[in-house]
Amino acid sequence: MLKHRTKLTHSLALAVVGAFALAACGSDGSDPAASSSSAASGHEAEQQSATPRLALSYDGGVLVYDADTLEQVADIPVEGFLRLNSADNGRDVFVSEPDGFHVLDMGTWTRRHGDHGHHYTTRPQMTEMRFGGTKPGHVVSFDDRLTLFSDGTGEVTVVEPVELAQGNAKSTSYTVPEAHHGVAVARGDGSLVVTIGNEESRSGIAILDKERHEITRFDQCPGIHGEAAAADGVLTFGCQDGILIVRGNEIRKVDSPDPYGRIGNQAGSADSPIVLGDYKTDADAETEHPNRFTLTDTRTAQLKIVPFDASYSFRGIERGPGGQALILGTDGALHVFDPETGTQTRTIPVIGAWTEPAEWQEAMPNLFVLDDEAYVTDPATRSLVRVDLDSGEVSQKATLPKETIELTGVTG
Repeated sequence: MLKHRTKLTHSLALAVVGAFALAACGSDGSDPAASSSSAASGHEAEQQSATPRLALSYDGGVLVYDADTLEQVADIPVEGFLRLNSADNGRDVFVSEPDGFHVLDMGTWTRRHGDHGHHYTTRPQMTEMRFGGTKPGHVVSFDDRLTLFSDGTGEVTVVEPVELAQGNAKSTSYTVPEAHHGVAVARGDGSLVVTIGNEESRSGIAILDKERHEITRFDQCPGIHGEAAAADGVLTFGCQDGILIVRGNEIRKVDSPDPYGRIGNQAGSADSPIVLGDYKTDADAETEHPNRFTLTDTRTAQLKIVPFDASYSFRGIERGPGGQALILGTDGALHVFDPETGTQTRTIPVIGAWTEPAEWQEAMPNLFVLDDEAYVTDPATRSLVRVDLDSGEVSQKATLPKETIELTGVTG
């Protein structure tokens, strides 16, 4: 299970900023006192600055932290086991609850009113916007679209992030023939890449046109799981015996060197044609502790297996500035690799040594990257650590009030 996230394209980032600039010319209703101040001064509200923030789930709610100061901003009660995914629009986070995806407004925007310089920051809050159905699963940001997959119903929901950033729950949906633990990716030309499967098994992917007629399919990818996006709009999907590379409507499989060589979780970067993936070879293990990882070159379809001195979990593979391959090891260090060569370029001690729990839902260290900063949580010590990826140094630490499970964030 991996949170799927690819960075917004520059055009979408500009669109979101433009949308907020327009919205900032009037009251958004999030702070009545600020609206009154604006009316009294005779000046319209305007955007002043943006604040990047982090969301951390725990058993019973979500903590919101300032990504710059590591100070707690909010503690929002939410029942049930929660999963978190950034909406990649600078503002919102999807909170996966048992009955669907619920939108959390992270309150990132600071506004200024009038000549007196009255400032306020909108408060983080759960909105009324909900998407999808039961057993909400993967969230994918790709080609200026957000694609949500509900495992319990097989519903694929495509959300427009610019509309979402303005508080509009505008979306379209499609339901796969049989519900399963899957993933889907909406593309800029209106097509949809979606997994094939049912409650018992998963076998591959199908590419559908904008009318949802099938263009092509590939069904020789047992146990398909996970998605990543590489440079030039290439997608990958993991198999129990390799990885699929999707370029346009062409689907190519790269076989693992082992009969069972599962690449279930991947991390991609728009800056790199190389996809980072995990690698597991014990089909019978309840919890395998991998000591190798994969680097797949989507240009040449070459798969490289790289040895790793420690172990890692699905919550600990990420990409850094320029496409660096990052792995949070069970030795407590953040390991940085050159994705082209697989050479380790830096080791940054961050937290103490740890062991991956038997159940993936249990609390374990998390790695999340926001621009050129890496954030690591350590449930054992209830700590949040910020790492400057440019200098390779731990820049700040904070103590959390609760043992946290998942971690994501927004740029503001």
